[in-house]
Amino acid sequence: MNENLPVLLLRKLVLLPYQESRIELNLELSKKIMDIAEKFYHNKLLVIVPEDALEENPTEEDLPRIGTLTKIKTKIMLPNGNYRVVLTGLNRVKVLKYRNLEMEKEILESTVKRIYVETTEESMESSQTAILRALKEVVSRYMQINPSASNSVTNALESITDLDMLTDIITNYLPFDLPKKISYMNEFDHILRAKRLIKDINLELEVIHIESKIDEEIREYYEKEQKNVILKQKITKLQEELGISAEKETEVSLYNEQIEKLEISEKTRQKLKDEVRKYSYTSEANPDASVTRNYLDTVISLPWNRYTEDELNLNRIEKSLNETHYGLKEVKMRILEYIAVKKNAKNVNAPILCLVGPPGVGKTTLAASVSKALKKEFYKISVAGLNDATELTGHKRTYLGSSPGKIIQGLKKCASANPVILIDEVDKIISDFKGDPSAVLLDILDPSGNHAFIDNYIEEPFDLSQVLFILTANDGKNIPSALKDRLEIIEISSYTEFEKVELAKKYILPKFLRTYNLPKYRMSDEELLYIITHYTKEAGVRELERTLAKIFRHLLINPPKGVSIKQETIESILGPKKYDIKSKRCEFPGSVTTLGVSSFGGEAIRIEGILLDGIGHIRVNGNITESLEESVNIAHMFCISQAKRFKIDDKKWKNHDICLNALEYSIRKAGTSGGLAFAVAIISLLSNKLVDSYTCFTGEITLHGEITKVGGIKEKVIGAYNNGYKIIYLPLENQFDLLSVPEEIKNKMEIHLVNSFEEVYQSLFSS
Repeated sequence: MNENLPVLLLRKLVLLPYQESRIELNLELSKKIMDIAEKFYHNKLLVIVPEDALEENPTEEDLPRIGTLTKIKTKIMLPNGNYRVVLTGLNRVKVLKYRNLEMEKEILESTVKRIYVETTEESMESSQTAILRALKEVVSRYMQINPSASNSVTNALESITDLDMLTDIITNYLPFDLPKKISYMNEFDHILRAKRLIKDINLELEVIHIESKIDEEIREYYEKEQKNVILKQKITKLQEELGISAEKETEVSLYNEQIEKLEISEKTRQKLKDEVRKYSYTSEANPDASVTRNYLDTVISLPWNRYTEDELNLNRIEKSLNETHYGLKEVKMRILEYIAVKKNAKNVNAPILCLVGPPGVGKTTLAASVSKALKKEFYKISVAGLNDATELTGHKRTYLGSSPGKIIQGLKKCASANPVILIDEVDKIISDFKGDPSAVLLDILDPSGNHAFIDNYIEEPFDLSQVLFILTANDGKNIPSALKDRLEIIEISSYTEFEKVELAKKYILPKFLRTYNLPKYRMSDEELLYIITHYTKEAGVRELERTLAKIFRHLLINPPKGVSIKQETIESILGPKKYDIKSKRCEFPGSVTTLGVSSFGGEAIRIEGILLDGIGHIRVNGNITESLEESVNIAHMFCISQAKRFKIDDKKWKNHDICLNALEYSIRKAGTSGGLAFAVAIISLLSNKLVDSYTCFTGEITLHGEITKVGGIKEKVIGAYNNGYKIIYLPLENQFDLLSVPEEIKNKMEIHLVNSFEEVYQSLFSS
C-alpha cells in the first residue's frame, strides 16, 4: 500500500526503525515540515539521509530511494523559537516518487511503499534462530570488553526475539560511521543485516584485541625504560659517592683533544687546560660545573686564527658591488684600494669605514654587499640607544647568565676571524652612568691595539685586526669626537631625482618583477620622475620602493592591458598627489627660504616675517637653536647699521618690532648657516620689497656684511633642487664644494657665489 508523506532531510543523523531521536530544529523550512506532518499526515513523515552530506542543494536524482517512516512523538516550541521534537522510527520504506508539495512548493512530498521480505518457514525457525543466537553472543562479547557498555543495554537485548528489531537496535547502538549506518538503513532483509552485523562486530573485536596488544607492548616497553632509568640513576649516584664518572672522564678527554687542536698561544692553551682540570674535579651538583662547561664550549667554538679566503680579483669585486648598488663611487673605490694593498701586503690592517648619510641611501645594504663581494661572512650589530658598554665587551663569568659581548658573539656565529662586521647607527650611542660604549668601541676598532682584544667573558686576547669594520651614521656631527678621529668618514649624500630614476630602473623595478613573478612591465623615465616628485619626499629611496611595491601589488589584482604603466594608471592606484612644489609658493615681503642639512639630507626651510608696532626689537620663532638665534641677531644688527645704505627710513625700524618665524617645525634648525637668509628677510620687510619665491640662500653673515663659508653644500644644493628652487646664493668660499654637486643639477640651477651682502642687495633690491 502506497502512502504520501512530507520529507525531512537529515544530513548527519541516520534514524533507524525502533529508534527514538531527540533533535532541535531552527530552520524555518524544517519547522514547517513538522507543522504540516502534524496537521495533515497524522504526525508521520519520511526521514532520509543524503549520501553526500556536503551537497547543499541536492536534486531529486541525488536523493536516496530508501528512508524511514517516522512518527512525531512529541513537539515542543522553545523560548528561542526553535522546535524540540522526538522522532520515532517505524519502518523502512522505498521511495517511489518525489514532488513539491502543492501548498508549500519549497517542501518535498514523497510517495513511499513498505517492502516485505519473503522468508520460508524453515528459515524462520532454523536459520533465523541460529543467526539470532550468534548475533546475541557476539554482541555480548563486545559489551564485555567495551568499558562504556551498560548492563541495562545487555539485558534489554537479551529479551528481544525479533531479529528485525534486534538488528536495528544493535546498529543504532554500535559506533559505526555515517556511510556504514546508511548501508544498514538501505538493507531490507533483516537476515542479511544480521550476518553483516556479526561480521562487522567480529572485525571490531579483532581491532580491539590488536589495540589492547599494542597498548600492552607499549606499557611493557615504558616500564622497562623506566626501570633502566632508575637503575642508571642509582649507578650514577653510586659513582658520585665513589668519585667515579665515566661520562665526565670522556668529556674531559674530549675537551683536552679540542684544546690541543686550537691555533692559540701556549699561555692561552695552559689557561684552558687549567679550566678543564678544574671542571674535572667539580661536582655536577655544584653550579660552577655548568658555568665552566659553558665557558669551555664558548671558547673552543671561537674561530682562533681561522680565516676565510678573500676574493682578490678587483674586476669581480667591482662587478659584484655595481650589481647591487648604483653610484657610491667613493666607498667602492676605498674597498678596491684595500684589496689592492692586501694583495701586496698580506698582513695589512683592514680600514675602519664610516658611512654617513641620510636614511634610505643604502648604507646598511652596502655593507652586506661588500661582504658578499669579498666572499666574507657578515654580521650586523646595532648600537642605537646602547648605553651599556658590557654589551660590547661581555660580562664577567661571576655574574649569573653572563655571556660574551656582541663582537665575540658575531665572530662565533661567523666561524671566521676576518668577517665584515657592521656597527649600525653609531651616532645614536648613549653615554651615561652605565658606561661609555664609544670609549669601548675605540679599543675594538683601534688597529694598534685590537690585535689583542680581551672580552670580559673570554678573558684571553683575540685578534680583531683582520675584521673589516664598517660603521654607519645618519648625522656625522653626533659621532663621538674621540671615535670619529679613528674613522674614515665617507659621506653618502642624498640622491638626486635623476639618480633615483636610475636606481628604480636598474635595481628596484627588476627586483619587483622578479619577486612578484610579473610580466615585463615598463615604466618610462617621465612616469618614474612623476612618482618621485609627487609621491615621495626623502633623501634615499625607501619610500620610492614602498610606492612602487604598492603599484605592482595592485597590478597583480587588476592587470593593465599593455606592459607600459602610464601616468593615469599611477594616479588611479596612488590617488591624489602627496607633494606639489608649486602649491607651497607664496610671495610677500619678508618671505625667504634658507637651506639646512638634517639627518634626512638637504632641507629647504621657509622663513616668513611681519612688522608689528614696537620699539625696534626682533623676535624669532620656530624650532631653532641658540646659535641660530645669534645669527638672527647679527643679521639684524648689520641691517640696522646699514639702514641708510639700504634706504630704510629710521622711523620704520625704530617704531616697529620685527617678527620672524622659521616654518617646518618638524625640522630642527641647528648650526649657523642662516644669517644671510635672515638678513634678506629683514631688508625685504623694511623696504617692502618681494624676493623671488624660487630663490633660496645659505651662508653666514658678519657684522660688516661679509658672507662666510658654511658646510653641507652638496646636500643643500640637492635639497634645493629637489624642492623646486631655481636660484641659489652661496658663499664664494664654498665654490670648490660645488665640484661634488652633480653636473645635471648645476646646469639646471642659477647659482650665485657672493662674498658680501652688498652683492646680494644689488642683485635683489637695487632695481
